[in-house]
Amino acid sequence: MQYKVQSYIEKQQLLSPGVSLIVGVSGGADSVALLHILHSLGYNCIIAHCNFKLRKDESDRDEIFVRTLADEMKIPAHFIDFKTVEYAGAHKISIEMAARELRYTWFEKLRLQYDATAIAVAHHADDSIETLLMNLVRGTGLRGMTGIPPRNGKVVRPLLCCSREEILAYLMKYDLAFVEDSTNASSDYTRNKFRNEVLPLLEEINPSVRRVLYETIQRFEGIQAVFQQALTDNRLEIVENSSGGFKIDIDKLKLQADVPTVLYELISPYGFHPDQILSIVKQLDGESGKLFYSDSHRLIKDRSYLIINAKSEINSHEYRIDENNLEIFEPVHLRIKHVERNSDFVISREADRIHVDADKIQFPLTIRHWNEGDSFVPFGMQGRKKVSDFFIDIKLNLNEKDQALLLLSGDDIVWILGYRTDNRFRISDKTKRVLEITYYKSTVI
Repeated sequence: MQYKVQSYIEKQQLLSPGVSLIVGVSGGADSVALLHILHSLGYNCIIAHCNFKLRKDESDRDEIFVRTLADEMKIPAHFIDFKTVEYAGAHKISIEMAARELRYTWFEKLRLQYDATAIAVAHHADDSIETLLMNLVRGTGLRGMTGIPPRNGKVVRPLLCCSREEILAYLMKYDLAFVEDSTNASSDYTRNKFRNEVLPLLEEINPSVRRVLYETIQRFEGIQAVFQQALTDNRLEIVENSSGGFKIDIDKLKLQADVPTVLYELISPYGFHPDQILSIVKQLDGESGKLFYSDSHRLIKDRSYLIINAKSEINSHEYRIDENNLEIFEPVHLRIKHVERNSDFVISREADRIHVDADKIQFPLTIRHWNEGDSFVPFGMQGRKKVSDFFIDIKLNLNEKDQALLLLSGDDIVWILGYRTDNRFRISDKTKRVLEITYYKSTVI
């Protein structure tokens, strides 16, 4: 078993011989086996144990066990208590996610404190199989078919080559004690449902299903490696860097053998959902200006490109409109034209088209996101009003506020696009020249 793990470490290039590493030890069978194997192989281990205070006396029992284990093995150890339930409530996340965030944040602090090479955790082959099944049920791409990765940044998983059965046999061989987590028997958690109910049912159909699924994961790892190399080559052909992000050449994308799959692999890492990707594919031949949002990024369909930017980058950018280029498509589709003020002229009352006094406009105009402290004189009023207060008055939600854009002449707001113009640029009896500005509001998907 030790030889198998060492061979896996070398094959996956997880650790160099004799390095220092943080080892997450809960006291359960998997983590005890991981600690014993790594220590036996000559790695300098530092034990890290988290008490999440979720199982009352049992949580304290686990901590006492790990303290005793550390003393017996003469391995330095660190312990921490977490208010997991309170953290989950404050951050509006599940208990499972809260425990994960707390655990890995602390592990990384310890790693930096000791200047350790990596953080070793005890996921094994059965965990990877469960992950594969969970991904299949939720919907996944090729990457999700490869189960749990052996490395994620500084986190390494040396036991992914070993089954739970092998781990228990190793513990028995070396007469190693461990503690049982009573919640493992409960199917309240999604992973436990797959572990306790789905996999045993599959074993009734095929007693060798765990071995078959593990071998399937290995095959998909190979396929993923080949696919990623091909995707890297394609990326060089169809993806270009742009200001604050990147853009995808639509014509070259459409030449790919499977457009949705290639697009999924290119933009799903930025939070775009598979359903959104299918909608984007349908818009490749559509009008410019369509917008798609993930939690962290925005994609805009331009004439020739799909342009992807981080929201933080979008909000920090300013876009100029020059007098000799009166139509733009980024960050939105906006067209400006001079119109005659004759007997047929009627001032627009539409939300997406405005008329302003051209002699009061100073080019170049600027489009940017609003900032705290921005103020303007709303049409029909005389006094100034903060943009943030205006948004409260018209009851915009957070997403609508995040997307709101300003059109400025110099430092003065001309228009909060789609909402309200500034009274200082209104058409009056003295107006001689008129600018018509049309905002082709994009559909957000």
